[in-house]
Amino acid sequence: MLSSSIYAPSISLLAPAYNEGKNIAENVRSLLSIFYTNMEIIVINDGSTDNSLQILIELYELEKRDHFVSYEVESLEIKGVYKSRNPLYNKLIVIDKENGGKSDSLNAGINISSNKYLICIDADCILEQDALLKMMKPFLKQTEGERVIASGGVIRVANSCDIENGELIKVNMPLKYLPRIQVLEYIRAFILGRMAWSRLNGLLIISGAFGAFDKEIVIKCGGYSHKTVGEDMELVVRMRRYMEDLKLKYRITYIPDPLCWTEVPESISILGRQRNRWMRGTIETMYTHKKLFLNPSYGVLGLLSYPYWFFFEMCAPIIEIGGFVLLVILALLHLMNWDFFFLYLLCILLFSYLYSAFAILMEVLTFHQYKRRIDVFSLLLTSLTEPFIFHPFIVISSARGYFDYFFKNKV
Repeated sequence: MLSSSIYAPSISLLAPAYNEGKNIAENVRSLLSIFYTNMEIIVINDGSTDNSLQILIELYELEKRDHFVSYEVESLEIKGVYKSRNPLYNKLIVIDKENGGKSDSLNAGINISSNKYLICIDADCILEQDALLKMMKPFLKQTEGERVIASGGVIRVANSCDIENGELIKVNMPLKYLPRIQVLEYIRAFILGRMAWSRLNGLLIISGAFGAFDKEIVIKCGGYSHKTVGEDMELVVRMRRYMEDLKLKYRITYIPDPLCWTEVPESISILGRQRNRWMRGTIETMYTHKKLFLNPSYGVLGLLSYPYWFFFEMCAPIIEIGGFVLLVILALLHLMNWDFFFLYLLCILLFSYLYSAFAILMEVLTFHQYKRRIDVFSLLLTSLTEPFIFHPFIVISSARGYFDYFFKNKV
């Protein structure tokens, strides 16, 4: 079996952690349980102010080791490298470093890593047992004429699921509204959206929660940027530009199987901050790589992927808010054709509901993670409220991201 072979592609799994003391033991236990032989697990303690590091030292019998650090990409000082005295945990490496944020932590992990491929994961994610094997398949199948430089998988919502000792026991539909509507959002984004972009070789983003990268290309591109809050998207775009500038054939792949489960925000304030940050990251990436816009020299990247993200992801919230303001002005001036307005609104709502229903149908026909009919029915009912509750909130949060980008500290 490939996953147990020493000849499997070598992986360095990077998991940044900051003040994760409450869950760090279970999270690392989950990573150590993954069935894959040829890998090292690098947990980066990003200057935590809680007892995260001490918990790991005691639980996994860690001791500080002399370790050569090759600073191939920019990162803050590494204060210590720890490995276990117990051979059961020989895959585990823990880095203690100064606080520098997620991108800096990942760069520190890259500087310590010794394997050919990088897998970057959020410390609180739960991976399927065969997730790494599936993620590595595109790299195994690559040809000499076309290099796979990155690969991403489906991210699923773990809220309300049964999890024991870092392992997913049973998949449940979230009980609360916000996580449940995000289940629908993730199904649409991963099963439909990213699948289509992958076929076109037009992906601009690999989820920061779980992504695999060719380490050589990452280092040649300078690693993760410290100048953006959207470090995962910016790195992918920069890697694509690097390959395009050198006229090298490449591919960024997508694995449609559910590989990674993560907790999503359950409160309005946390969700709003998350979407604010996502929008700021998108703006920063679009501005940094503005040379790509409608540039035929970059093929699909310049003529299709970048313009789509510019108009439909970055500009969409401003266009929607502008449209609403215009609607109010026209209504006050008695210039509205209400018959046309309500007919157009009906068409938009029907398209939204059909799109959501189709995404749910694809979930049922393919991976069918939610077995009970009541779960599917509740997801369909939840989709009816999205245009009136969830979507307006996301638009407002994204618009706040614009305000924070232009009028507050950008990073």
